[in-house]
Amino acid sequence: MIKVADSAKERIAKIRQNEGYGPDYFVRVWVTSGGCSGLTYQLEFSNEPKDDDQVFEDNGEKVVTDLRSFIYLCNTTLEFSGGLNGAGFSFNNPNASRTCACGESFAV
Repeated sequence: MIKVADSAKERIAKIRQNEGYGPDYFVRVWVTSGGCSGLTYQLEFSNEPKDDDQVFEDNGEKVVTDLRSFIYLCNTTLEFSGGLNGAGFSFNNPNASRTCACGESFAV
């Protein structure tokens, strides 16, 4: 399961409205190699499902990830912070053994 915090849900709704994404669009998240801790989160809106997609719905939002990334993202909560210190989406990931100082990358 990938969860969606209220803060992320509100920001997703604003992006949908501002960018004109219809109800067929979902949030795709995945993990790539990179960053100072070894793994980096990626996020985009998409309306193109893939064969190995793992689909979750939480807090009224559909979140999709590939099977390989799900191993790293299981039980993660997508959050959003609008403050002056690092505004943007973030991942509260219980599987991460360490994160870099800026929070952009992690290791398991």
